[in-house]
Amino acid sequence: MCLLWGIPYLMIKIAVDGVSVPVLVFARTAIGAAVLLPLAARAGGLAILRAHWRPLLAFAALEIIGPWWLLSDAERRLSSGMTGLLIAAVPIIGVLVVRLFGDTTRLGPVRWTGLGLGMAGVLLLAAPHLGGGTGWPVVELLLVAIGYATAPVIAARKLAEVPNLLMTASCLTLAALVYTVPAIVTWPRELPSGAVLLALGGLGVVCTAVAFVLFFELIREVGPARAMVFTYVNPAVAVTAGVLLLGEPLTLPVIAAFVLILTGSVLATARQREKVPVVAAVAQPCPAAD
Repeated sequence: MCLLWGIPYLMIKIAVDGVSVPVLVFARTAIGAAVLLPLAARAGGLAILRAHWRPLLAFAALEIIGPWWLLSDAERRLSSGMTGLLIAAVPIIGVLVVRLFGDTTRLGPVRWTGLGLGMAGVLLLAAPHLGGGTGWPVVELLLVAIGYATAPVIAARKLAEVPNLLMTASCLTLAALVYTVPAIVTWPRELPSGAVLLALGGLGVVCTAVAFVLFFELIREVGPARAMVFTYVNPAVAVTAGVLLLGEPLTLPVIAAFVLILTGSVLATARQREKVPVVAAVAQPCPAAD
C-alpha cells in the first residue's frame, strides 16, 4: 500500500499537465471499474448493493468522488511531494474522526503528543502557502485528508458485509458516472502525450483497481484507524519520486515537516499497553508450586 498509494501523486502531476481534472478522475475511475466489474459479478450482488446503498454512497463520496477531484486540482499548483506530505496527516485526523464516531479510548499523553507534533508538521508545510495563491490548494488537500480519514470508518462499521470487489467496483462505477458529463465537456482536442496516457493507465489499473482491493483487506484485518498507518511511508515515496523524476526541490522545511508528521502519526496511533492490577498479578498461582 505504501508504494501503490505513494506513486499516484507523481502520476497525477504528470496527467494534469495533459488533461483536465474531470477527464483525469473519469479515466482513473472508469479504468478501475472496467478491470474490477467482471471480477465482482456475482449472484445476489445487486441485492447487497441495494441493502447498503446509503453507506456505499457516503463512502464513494468521501473516498473517491470528492477527494480525487480536490487532489488532482490541488496538484495543478502544488508539487507532488508536498501533496504526499499533507495527505500523510490522514492517520492523525483519523484518530480524531473515530472519536467523533463514538470511540471512547483514552488517548493518553503519548498520543496527544503525537497529535500535536503531526499538526505542527502540517502547519510548517502549509503556512508559507496560506497567504498566497496556493492557499486554496492546501485547503483542498486538508479536505482530502478528512475524507480519507472518515471513509474507512464507514467501510468498517457499515460495509463489512459487502464483498471487497463488489464494493470497490460499485463505488468506482458510481464515480465514473458522476464524472462522465464533465469529462465529455472538457475532453482534450488532441491525443495526450504518451507519458500522460501511461500515467492515466497506471492510476486506473495499479493505483486504483489493485490498490483498493488490498486496502479493503487491510481495513478488515487491522481496523480503520491502524489501516491508515501505511501513509507513514507514502510521503517518502511521493517526495522521492518527485525529486528524482520531476526535479522537485527538497528543502529543509519539507524534511522537518516530514519528520514531524511521521513521528506524530506513529505516536498518535500507538497502542497503549494495558496495565495489569498488582493484586490480580499476585493472586495468580505460581507455576513452580504446581
